[in-house]
Amino acid sequence: MQKMVRLPRVSALCLLAVAGAALGLAGCETVGLGAPPTANVAEVEPDTSGASSANIASLSDVIQRNPNDSVAYNTRGAAYAKNGRYQNAIDDFSRAIQIDPNFAGAYTNRALAYRQIQKDGPALADFNQAIVANPNHAAAYLGRANLLRSQGHLPEALADLDQAIKLNPEGAQAFHARGLIYQRQGNHAQAITDFNNAIDRDPFAGAPYQARGQSLIATGKYDAAIEDFDAALNVDAKNAEAWAGLGVAYEKQNNKTKAMESYNRAITVDANNQTARDGLSRLR
Repeated sequence: MQKMVRLPRVSALCLLAVAGAALGLAGCETVGLGAPPTANVAEVEPDTSGASSANIASLSDVIQRNPNDSVAYNTRGAAYAKNGRYQNAIDDFSRAIQIDPNFAGAYTNRALAYRQIQKDGPALADFNQAIVANPNHAAAYLGRANLLRSQGHLPEALADLDQAIKLNPEGAQAFHARGLIYQRQGNHAQAITDFNNAIDRDPFAGAPYQARGQSLIATGKYDAAIEDFDAALNVDAKNAEAWAGLGVAYEKQNNKTKAMESYNRAITVDANNQTARDGLSRLR
């Protein structure tokens, strides 16, 4: 078994802060709401600690005292979304937009919530409107790019990601997303560069390591790929795709024992993982 050192996990979410009647957004107006499973981009995970429920109660008090506070509605909407209550989130973002029709962050947040319930048409309209409201709103370009990429509109998605990176050069997710497009196009050298940039900016997110590992396999750098899949597994030991990728890297090195071990770990997590199933079929 490859030795792994557990890394601390950090959230990309701008934390919500409520203190009495004061409301803070920790410096951001757009809150990551997660991504559909097919997005393959590291996103904020749903809250399982109960903190969002506490925030919702406190924010409801704020809204009761200040019913025209668009920021409070936007913030409560983000808390609802973290709790998986996407329709409640959409209702709050809609109220924020009704109060302030130029609230780019609320449009982007509502678009992200729409994506969670597979309403890509309204999501695209909201990303577009966010950019109209604020052409410098990097999160809207990133969100729209991920949607366009999922629909196969790669040149348009690349253009949006270039703009997102220009506006927010320290944002890890845009580099990761752009790397995925380069990888899909077979441009692994450029993909690896973008994954490097994503990891430099957020070394605790697992997805860029996994993606870079795939491109490293494609370029024949199997030792480095193994290190990257191990890093992804440090973040999430139940990542079937990372276990399967690790198996591929070991198989490329003709290390049948470790390859089968990794494939079996992938199957334990996800019995339908095709990469692992195919690998085991080859090695048995």
